[in-house]
Amino acid sequence: MDLDEMLAASGISQGGGAKTKAGFATFIGRPNVGKSTLMNKLIGQKVAITSGKPQTTRNRIRTIYTSEKGQIVFLDTPGIHKAKNKLGEYMVETAISAIGDVDVVIFVVEPSKAIGSLEEKIIERLKMAKCPVILAVNKTDRIKKAEVADAISVYTKAMHFEQIVAVSAKCNTNIDSLTDAIYDCLPYGPAFYDEEQVTDQTVRQIASEIIREKALRNLSEEIPHGIAVVIDSFKDRKAKNGTITDIDATIICEKNSHKGIVIGKGGEMLKKIGTESRKDIEDQLGNKVNLKLWVKVRKEWRDNPSIIKSLGYDPKKEN
Repeated sequence: MDLDEMLAASGISQGGGAKTKAGFATFIGRPNVGKSTLMNKLIGQKVAITSGKPQTTRNRIRTIYTSEKGQIVFLDTPGIHKAKNKLGEYMVETAISAIGDVDVVIFVVEPSKAIGSLEEKIIERLKMAKCPVILAVNKTDRIKKAEVADAISVYTKAMHFEQIVAVSAKCNTNIDSLTDAIYDCLPYGPAFYDEEQVTDQTVRQIASEIIREKALRNLSEEIPHGIAVVIDSFKDRKAKNGTITDIDATIICEKNSHKGIVIGKGGEMLKKIGTESRKDIEDQLGNKVNLKLWVKVRKEWRDNPSIIKSLGYDPKKEN
């Protein structure tokens, strides 16, 4: 490879200026506004888990989108909410801290005629941000265009936004426009990650999140917030028809009564969660998976800092 080819591969011209852009972008917003779904759409595949229940995202999830324009490293964060326990405090801290670590913030909201109290608090924090803020009005497929314009007007009166994009993650509306708006806010420079990489999560982390997603989607309202998943064992073995990954995982809940619900009558609920999880994990790994699930009770674990940390929810690890 000659000098020109090496410079081109790194995104730098011989004159010293980068040809492509690269930087970090984070999604901020209250729970259940579609941040994770929107990020999955932007990168073109599902990395972050989603569900119809608030506070699905607990950790800061990093995904990478690379195109001819450059590279965007997305940070999907937990929804900002009124914390009711130590885990909630961790989630809010994780989301807020991301604002100071990126080149651009995407403030995701739902279209409404008035700004909610949580959004008002987020706006006050965003006004102190040292980077540009893009307003992404999501779920526009649910209302008329005139109502979208009204929602935008309400938010533009509250603060200045570098750009405003009305999107629908569900219908894939204006996703390219939002991507362009993000690139506009990024500095020129070489990529941070290999262009084939789409996340910094390990396969163990991905498997754990997939299992938690299936639990969220299948269990009743009062249980999912007290659910966590631990991967106890993750091993590959050779078989006649290729590789098989053996995974042992434990679903942790807070109450004995919840344990019975997670397992279900005759083990049917746990079997359903396992079957759905196995299919998605196989899609991610590209090989067969043998998944075994157990359920354990850790009473009030969401208010126990040592358990929270042991489960991987540690603000000090976020960077």
